[in-house]
Amino acid sequence: MFFIESERLKMIPLTHELLQLMHTDRQAMELKLGLNASLQQIDELYVKEIEDAMVNFWLPKTLEHPESYKWYTNWEIILKSTNTSIGGMGFAGEPNEHWEAETGYMIDQQHQNKGYATEALQLLIKWAFTHDAVMAIVVHTYEDNLPSRKILAKCNFKEVGKDAAGLMAYRQEKTPGSKKNLTK
Repeated sequence: MFFIESERLKMIPLTHELLQLMHTDRQAMELKLGLNASLQQIDELYVKEIEDAMVNFWLPKTLEHPESYKWYTNWEIILKSTNTSIGGMGFAGEPNEHWEAETGYMIDQQHQNKGYATEALQLLIKWAFTHDAVMAIVVHTYEDNLPSRKILAKCNFKEVGKDAAGLMAYRQEKTPGSKKNLTK
């Protein structure tokens, strides 16, 4: 099984099969991954966003793109010390025509303010920048989401715009000399 890891975290991109299992029975999915059961506390807004992503993006796109599923799925964020899932992160598809990959994230309320989102985002950025097709990572967050904006600042994202609804755009460019490979 493919995964990436840092000192405290392991991130596993979920295959179509694992997403199906997560959709019907999260604990069964965690068991299949060899994880301890997590009793995640997730803000109602994110519960709705996750369900929407599951039904309208992750499941259909991982089925449609099995070879490049890592760009279309949820990456489970696992706290290695407890072997439990503490959140999720992922991309909004393969890099676009501007060589950008968009990402988003959610951390269990019980594990916020401990640096895990920052560490996970840095880990995922490092993985994405190993691909020649990625020259920048883009994140959108609401203006009033100060914790997310702090995470983006810690990860060296620069604010590049804001729309009328208060959704802010942030961007991080690949630095010269970043490791590359030819896979997508």
